[in-house]
Amino acid sequence: MIGLDTGFFVALLRDEPVPRKIWKQVIEGDLDASCSCLTFFELERLGLRGAVDKKATTLLLRAIPALCKVIWLDVPEPLVESARLSHTHGIPSLDALILGGLLHVGAKKVYTTDSDLGKLKRRGVKVINLRSATR
Repeated sequence: MIGLDTGFFVALLRDEPVPRKIWKQVIEGDLDASCSCLTFFELERLGLRGAVDKKATTLLLRAIPALCKVIWLDVPEPLVESARLSHTHGIPSLDALILGGLLHVGAKKVYTTDSDLGKLKRRGVKVINLRSATR
């Protein structure tokens, strides 16, 4: 299982090659992916602000639940884990909530553009910053 942070989807909307390749694998069923319900909030907000194309964002928000396991933060475990991640690693709250949910469902790789998520150092989990991967 891979985890997709909001930044992954922003990079996908900007047609960057690495996220495009990963998303193709998700579409084809070669990768199982998960993302946080909070990604919907962040993508919608970015679309409303004009930071990403609104029409493309709307289509993506419809596709995500069909292709990814959406993590709803309706049980205590990922919330407790997120608080610990935020406290221990100094990760901002919203980012920690997203990361905690991804870890809760067993994501072994997390694709992001957020350097804060890279603060996590945990055996068996790899945070891949797409900004570093494309340099």
